[in-house]
Amino acid sequence: MTTNCFCWPRGKAARTTASSLPGQLCRQFSLHEIKKATNNFHQDLIIGEGGFGYVYKGQIDDGNTTVAIKRMNPESRQGANEFKTETIMLSQLRHVHLVSLIGYCNEGGEMILVYDYMPNGTLRDHLYETRNDPLPWRKRLDICIGAASGLQFLHTGVKHPIIHRDVKTTNILLDQNFVAKVSDFGLSKRGLDKTAVSTMVKGTLGYLDPEYARRRQLTEKSDVYSIGVVLFEVLCARKPLDQKLAPEQCNLANWARKCMEKGTIIEIIDPYLKGKIAPECFKLFVEVAESCVRDEGNQRPTMNDVVEKLGFALELQEDADAAKEKINPGVDYTYPDQMLSFRLAGTTGDHSNRYDNVQSRHVSESGVGTGFTATSIGLTYPSLNSDTTTTQL
Repeated sequence: MTTNCFCWPRGKAARTTASSLPGQLCRQFSLHEIKKATNNFHQDLIIGEGGFGYVYKGQIDDGNTTVAIKRMNPESRQGANEFKTETIMLSQLRHVHLVSLIGYCNEGGEMILVYDYMPNGTLRDHLYETRNDPLPWRKRLDICIGAASGLQFLHTGVKHPIIHRDVKTTNILLDQNFVAKVSDFGLSKRGLDKTAVSTMVKGTLGYLDPEYARRRQLTEKSDVYSIGVVLFEVLCARKPLDQKLAPEQCNLANWARKCMEKGTIIEIIDPYLKGKIAPECFKLFVEVAESCVRDEGNQRPTMNDVVEKLGFALELQEDADAAKEKINPGVDYTYPDQMLSFRLAGTTGDHSNRYDNVQSRHVSESGVGTGFTATSIGLTYPSLNSDTTTTQL
């Protein structure tokens, strides 16, 4: 593949520029086509908003194709870098569990990306603070397996591993069939085989790998940590960080570990799921999630392991459901909650406060204000951006 050459706009005075991305991989749109697709960026077509700018629902190809159009803020230097990264990454990647980049526009000072439209929004849309019906447990498992499979492809299915670096429920999109698609590659980094990459710390609080935050050494295990937080978020239907809760409960990953150690994990799961998870499936699922969010990367599984074990957890659920259906066809059935109570064995020390301490240290060292700079350009949807700040430390 030929080297891609980009000329990047700088502010409002940018002249029209074009990219040499291969046309067969990534379509180049004119600004006129983008304006036509969005009715000149009409506010009624806005479906998402973040530090990057706005996401619009658009129509291309004479109205025959619905797309999501992400318009970057041209004043953001970081936005230009992330636009470049995402365009190059996604133009070369194709996988059923990665969002597809249809094309881009780099003209007249605009930085615009065009994606497949995901009618069911984000995974976060279906977990909490939403009017959507709760997702059934097996559908949640399917989505988790899909997202993990997309990350598995990034880690092992390309010549050099790609570390996503911003895995979260607002970056897991759902198509018309609720198939999971990992999105937002603006912070992604090409890794080195079995070697950490020294880099500035970026990611989203609550999902950020504490080892990466401390050492500034990025590996695939950083994505593993983040997917572990997603698994607990799916199970518990609550934010990864919630400052309104008691200090020991505000960090979901830490609180879930504490509850597992005390044998009280059943008390914090989504009430909708109670009685609907087979005990064998539940035990394996939470063990996988816990192993992902361990403090040290070398104690975490690979993404291959995560995909394999989540797939087995789904099989256990399907087998248990089939057995109950065979006994009482067509009758609603439940699983006793007390069967979901167990203590986590073999934990290696108390990690409960270490991640919070790392966050606090970075905030105090950064000076006035929050200490974090919003840099996310994720394909997210309204009402979901209030606590998904991407951080640069």
